[in-house]
Amino acid sequence: MMKKIGFKEALPFLLLVALSIAAIFVPVLPNFDDGGTYNQADIAWILVATALVFLMTPGLAFFYGGMVHRKNVISTMIKSVVAAGVVSVIWIAFGYSLAFGDSMGGVIGNPTTHLFYKGVTSGEPWSLAPTIPKSLFSLFQLMFAIITPGLVVGAVAERIRFTSYILFTVLFAILVYAPLAHWSWHPEGFLFKWGALDFAGGTVVHISAGCAALAGALVLKRRKVHIDRAEVPPANVPYVLIGTGLLWFGWFGFNAGSALGANALAVSAFATTNTAAAAAGLSWMFFDVLKGKKPSVLGFCIGAVVGLVAITPGAGFVAIPQSIFIGVVAAIISNVAVYYKSKSKLDDTLDVFPCHGLGGIVGMLLTGVFASKMVNSAGNDGLFYGNSDFFMTQLKAMLIAVAYSFAVSFIIFKFINFISPLRVSSEDEEMGLDASQHDENYVQGTLLVRTGTNGNFEERKVDVMIEKGAAAEAVLD
Repeated sequence: MMKKIGFKEALPFLLLVALSIAAIFVPVLPNFDDGGTYNQADIAWILVATALVFLMTPGLAFFYGGMVHRKNVISTMIKSVVAAGVVSVIWIAFGYSLAFGDSMGGVIGNPTTHLFYKGVTSGEPWSLAPTIPKSLFSLFQLMFAIITPGLVVGAVAERIRFTSYILFTVLFAILVYAPLAHWSWHPEGFLFKWGALDFAGGTVVHISAGCAALAGALVLKRRKVHIDRAEVPPANVPYVLIGTGLLWFGWFGFNAGSALGANALAVSAFATTNTAAAAAGLSWMFFDVLKGKKPSVLGFCIGAVVGLVAITPGAGFVAIPQSIFIGVVAAIISNVAVYYKSKSKLDDTLDVFPCHGLGGIVGMLLTGVFASKMVNSAGNDGLFYGNSDFFMTQLKAMLIAVAYSFAVSFIIFKFINFISPLRVSSEDEEMGLDASQHDENYVQGTLLVRTGTNGNFEERKVDVMIEKGAAAEAVLD
């Protein structure tokens, strides 16, 4: 028997239908005419880089899905992936215009500049990417916009309603991501004009997502297992390893692709990306050993991702040797932050703020230290090379990004909670979001296991995933 649907439940579908009908009446224009304007090698590389960045979204789903409780694996993974649907439609309709349309005071793009992709497929190339079509530049930037709200999932996992998360994704993409992208990457954006450098998204992606994650964790409050200090074992460590591999692989497109061409800068960014990730993974793992722990798969994987985050703002501005230092320092800082967070009442489920938020902050500041014009003449020399003014510019840009993304994200979460419950009920939380939010066929159950020999059996219960309504008993001799 189907549940009766009210207007609130039907609204997302109705909005999508209205948007699709409006799109019918958009005039069809010819695709760009190459005519020797563009560089074919650059087009080929950015096409590949765009696909690599998209691969990071399912990679993130595996990374997060493997670390939550097994009754929340599917709900966590779908929240990361569904952003590909939500943000893609917004981006084509008006999101790209908000980020890269004609600047309105250096704060936001005019939403009508490229409304429904007007002038994107047939217009002049983006001013900072003259060798590739504007449509390709836009698609590359879309992949960044997709993964950013997906990063926030890790902080609010195991307790946020799916519909509330969808609404958060919409509002975050419009009110947080688009303005930050405009400030940092549009030639008329005020941070860009200040001279602040963010090569591939340390500010726009990681600081914004990390601060939004902190805001979400504060508004949603603590899970019951967190209040009880109950241990929540990772659902599937191999998932985490697969996710890390996909993220690392995709990050080459993320950072090296941000050179916007098949050139020497892309090669340098590729090398700094790999080096920082490797150094950070080792740093996290060895630092754990100093604290009396054993080397772990999770430790290396989390550390590597922190290194990838930290090198992102400076990947095309710092030299390869200095990327080792950036990876090592970022991993240590995030590791210490995770430890102190675990002792606090902050319930950031998968440590998004300590890893992505602080990783992005450290990366922005160390870009201000180690950037060099020898690597990228369009960049600047950092504090290490005698330019304290540039370091202060990076510091100011970082503080503005932190304050704005946290404040607006906090308001977004509060607004959503005002119009509709943000958090699932305690019963749904106990059941698990896979079952309560998505009605999956398999739920957490109990398997009675009897073990022993020569007629001497010992019974114990083991939590497993079983089909709804099923019961099972195993006897092992």
